[in-house]
Amino acid sequence: MQAEFIERASSQAQTKPFINPGLSEHLRQRIAREFTPRWEQQVGGRFILHGRPPGRDAVRLDGNDYLSVTGHPDIVGAQVAALRHDREFVIQSGVFVHGDHPARVLEKSLAAWIGKEDGFVCQSGYAANVGLLQSIADAQTPVYLDTLAHTSLWEGAHAARAPAHPFRHNDPAHLDRVLARHGPGVVVVDSVYSTTGALCPLREMVEVAERHGCMLVVDESHSLGTHGPGGRGLCAALGLSERVHFITASLAKSFAGRGGFFTAPAELRYYILSSSYPNIFSSCLLPHEIAGLDATLSVVDQRDEQRLRLRAHTRRLRTSFSDLGYPIHQGTEQIISLEAGTEPDTMVLRDHLEERGVFGAVFCAPATSRNRAMVRLTLHAALTEAELCHVEAVAGEVAPLVKPWDWPIARRARAAEAASR
Repeated sequence: MQAEFIERASSQAQTKPFINPGLSEHLRQRIAREFTPRWEQQVGGRFILHGRPPGRDAVRLDGNDYLSVTGHPDIVGAQVAALRHDREFVIQSGVFVHGDHPARVLEKSLAAWIGKEDGFVCQSGYAANVGLLQSIADAQTPVYLDTLAHTSLWEGAHAARAPAHPFRHNDPAHLDRVLARHGPGVVVVDSVYSTTGALCPLREMVEVAERHGCMLVVDESHSLGTHGPGGRGLCAALGLSERVHFITASLAKSFAGRGGFFTAPAELRYYILSSSYPNIFSSCLLPHEIAGLDATLSVVDQRDEQRLRLRAHTRRLRTSFSDLGYPIHQGTEQIISLEAGTEPDTMVLRDHLEERGVFGAVFCAPATSRNRAMVRLTLHAALTEAELCHVEAVAGEVAPLVKPWDWPIARRARAAEAASR
């Protein structure tokens, strides 16, 4: 019956053209002004994020499963068990979750693991950042953001209607000067920056924030699981957890799931449940997602071998790319940014890599600044020797074709080095 309905609807759709109501003239003008020139002139009518589909032998460096936990039998088993047995689950807003609800148990487990008193599981890392900042800032609370802080953090400040003050990337001295001008508020940084793989000078940031009486938010999306004892993150690695007010993370990176998380003192629990719109107006995660994340926490905690392997892969490929002339000096961690500059140049780089079986992810505006587009390569623990060798060989073959030593970022680095002499 259902198959007949689908076939009949599909047949009707093919014979009868869709008729849509007219768009407003304002929207058409905005598209013509902001999108059409980029679409037609810069990227030639191709969606820049979509290259060729990866084949079976492709080396995939376009995901975020850093510890290669996808498919782990403990995680899959927990998900399957939840799907089979949890038939009384009620889909509702996460604010109704309490007591011994599995989602509430997961919140407490994640918070304790990170070294914090309490926490909130959200639909995504984006929702976690927006919801947290919306609750802890307002129009009278300055929010100070690293210029490379994730977009969700900027949107959180916007949702709070807070004055947002940028400070230079990874520059505690500049943060100190900006704070002196505008007064105490909330300082926001990433532990590992998602576009470059740069590590935050977190100890210095904490000291500056404390000196000015600020609260500190650290987004550990790209360090939770990969850094610190048991993968507890950069704050734990540096012994700073007790000095950081709020820790946030996407659970779609090392946890390879769908969800986000942020910590908070227990005294703020009901205030946040009453003020954080993403928590109020989003449904909680589904039983198999909660069960999978709970099982993943145990897996990640025991993944020391994979963390060591990931660091070895990172050192090796960063050295190889640098030796070949790729300007990747802006980062140090498992994210390698090949910043070609313009979108057309980035598409050329992407196509050369994909033709040879290496797949990264294109990042461009609004994920990056204009004319600072890149192919981002994210490493993972399961890379084999053959795959590492292939990536190195392809990088060597592609280098003379794209001339990374002539990219704008390489020229800027040479100019800065010359100026410092």
